Amino acid sequence: MAGRDAKVAFIGLGHMGGPMAANLVAAGYPVTGFDVVPAALAAAHTAGVVVASSASGAALGADVIITMLPAGKHVFAAFEGEGPGGGLLAAAKPGALFLECSTISVEDARTAHEMVVASGHRGLDAPVSGGVVGAEAGTLTFMVGGSEEDFAAAGPILEVMGRRIVLCGGPGSGQAAKVCNNMILGVSMIAVSEAFVLGEKLGLSHQALFDVAANASGQCWSLTTNCPVPGPVPTSPANRDYQPGFAGALMAKDLGLAVEALNATGVDAVLGRAAEEIYREFALGGGAGTDFSGIINTIRDATGGVD
Repeated sequence: MAGRDAKVAFIGLGHMGGPMAANLVAAGYPVTGFDVVPAALAAAHTAGVVVASSASGAALGADVIITMLPAGKHVFAAFEGEGPGGGLLAAAKPGALFLECSTISVEDARTAHEMVVASGHRGLDAPVSGGVVGAEAGTLTFMVGGSEEDFAAAGPILEVMGRRIVLCGGPGSGQAAKVCNNMILGVSMIAVSEAFVLGEKLGLSHQALFDVAANASGQCWSLTTNCPVPGPVPTSPANRDYQPGFAGALMAKDLGLAVEALNATGVDAVLGRAAEEIYREFALGGGAGTDFSGIINTIRDATGGVD
């Protein structure tokens, strides 16, 4: 079990990883971290994370290694490293537990697991849902792939960072669940946004439509938590000029992973593919750094604005 004396290395201290590492420190875990962005390192240091000069330096002798990186290629590069010192796999204590929390493809997650096991370690893919707010509050949902034994060992650490932790199956299953979940999320946000724009054209106030749909069959997370219009849900990014939250670039990336999985499996998913195209264009068109709920403005613009 990963008790409070377990030495934790946290690689990737950005908007998600930084708060997750800070929560581990607050819970009493000794955490050493690394990020390529100096500002992220400074923020982590302020939160009590011991800052290392390299990823392998952070992982030296670690019992648990958590990675939160942009893509599969970054995970592989961190695992293997460069130069005589090697990477995370070489630096970690023999038999260390790797928690790969990045959002990457299912195939990359399975490859990463094979690399971990071949190096004499244990590994879980454990992507998250809940955004920056969930990372800060320690209320993330973890979708985990791996063995029951390793899942049990990781439990104490995951419970510090998350509220709901689900073992989805064998290696890669956590990423599979994440891909499916975020395809639902992307499609539902587009549907909710289209409904609000239609409501505007039909003369409905935002509050009236929200009060009906939030208590009827249209209820969903995209409406009741991340409402794309200001007012009905005061904590939604729409009330902060669509500052993320969950950025459009990340939604575009995740839907790209979903389409990759759709192509690999031959699933006929019209809405999932359409959502990927819509969010890819949204990110390329200036929405990359705004919350993904800002897609409502794209819909309004294409409609001709608000009457």
